[in-house]
Amino acid sequence: MEQDIPHLIRSLYLQVRGKAPDQLKELPQSGSDRRYFRLSGAGDDLIGAANADVRENRAFIAFARHFREQGVNVPEVYAVSADETCYLLQDLGNESLMDRVSAERREGRFSPEIKALYQASLRGLIQMQIPAGKGIDYSLCIPRDRFDRQSMAWDLQYFKYYCLKLAKIPFDEQLLEDDFDRLCDYLGQAPADYFMFRDFQARNILIHQGEPWFIDFQGGRRGPLQYDLASLLFQAKADIPQEIREELLGYYLDQLEKYVTVDRRQFREQFYGITLIRVLQTLGAYGFRGLFERKGHFIQSIPYALNNVAWILANVELPVRLPHLWQVLKSLPQAEGLAKYHRPAQSKGSLRVTIQSFSYKTTGAPLDLSGNGGGFVFDCRALHNPGRYAQYRDLTGRDPEVIDFLEKEAEVSEFLQAVSQSVEPVVKRYLERGFDHLMVSFGCTGGQHRSVYCADQLADFLRKNFPVDIWLEHVERGWPGQHFTPQTEANP
Repeated sequence: MEQDIPHLIRSLYLQVRGKAPDQLKELPQSGSDRRYFRLSGAGDDLIGAANADVRENRAFIAFARHFREQGVNVPEVYAVSADETCYLLQDLGNESLMDRVSAERREGRFSPEIKALYQASLRGLIQMQIPAGKGIDYSLCIPRDRFDRQSMAWDLQYFKYYCLKLAKIPFDEQLLEDDFDRLCDYLGQAPADYFMFRDFQARNILIHQGEPWFIDFQGGRRGPLQYDLASLLFQAKADIPQEIREELLGYYLDQLEKYVTVDRRQFREQFYGITLIRVLQTLGAYGFRGLFERKGHFIQSIPYALNNVAWILANVELPVRLPHLWQVLKSLPQAEGLAKYHRPAQSKGSLRVTIQSFSYKTTGAPLDLSGNGGGFVFDCRALHNPGRYAQYRDLTGRDPEVIDFLEKEAEVSEFLQAVSQSVEPVVKRYLERGFDHLMVSFGCTGGQHRSVYCADQLADFLRKNFPVDIWLEHVERGWPGQHFTPQTEANP
């Protein structure tokens, strides 16, 4: 199939437009194995999708056609290949609601314009959940036709195995399972006969002609109204301020009452219980896609998800006791496998410089958690290695003996001078332009001696000379990261 995909998609375009496309460009993949292509020509662009999972394709195509007939903003499906592995869609552009809100959150804003887009998205959600949700062929749903107790159990197991176990968080399996059972019993009381989008979050809402349009609803099924609302309002990296969440929750309830009678107290209570299971499911996803598959996009979301957990622990009281689960959740920020992702807040308006040491042999160059794509990576392996000598083998680049060894080497001084000559003008420029993050990494064979020393030296140099916020971390050593706030007396 691999070699036939571009040919199949071009053939679909020819079928729809009557001519071959002028250009076919593959788009970057996100979290799934689906592939997308933009086809240009004949006066407009179309999107080609390729997916070997035919059942998933059938669900998406059927749901899309149904919702479009009901007036919901979803992409039109123009053509489907005979083997149902490829299909052609309306091109809604590249800008998502997540792109809009991320740009504002980096500046500490949540504008009336963004809030209006969220409100419009909630109106569209209710339309899908209730009036347009009628007539859906739920036999097409995968893997199940409703979000029931078994679906909840799958989500909780996902959290247990891909977050707790991967991050090496200790727990009592039986006590945790007992709490999971109690949580599922409680959540099962919420009415669940509505269309549930399943992954209703800002990345799956595209802004097209000024309005929100919805994509990636192939996982839809019957479920409670609260699930999609929790997915949107507690989406980790969107980092919606709590007061805005409350306002949007109230807005959703106001709109919902146009369709059904609502017990607001009960709805809110169930909403926060369902928010808990959604947050746990996303932590499982971030563990699998981030900690296991090492995909940076998912790792970047871990600190925000931990903030959501902290908020739930501090503010939510469910009418069901979950003592061991609560104990486990309280341990997450300090857990061995997650602590390095739970970083102190950055000083407002400052430039943060993340400086890390790592091992080329074991961990490889660190991923950029800021979402900016990374920065400098300096290779220290050409420097004289103290780790080759028995007296230094069990020491690190922070021990006086190793520091003395390295400072006697002229090549180390020359190396650090070259590093500062590379990094210094960039820091100055970033400060002038108001940028918020720069990443600098140092690697050596074991991530123990040379890279540790060099990372510490650069951190010390920048602290003394620039008003920057510094996060210093030695990846291979597993030491707690160090946070240094800007020194006001420093001058760029």
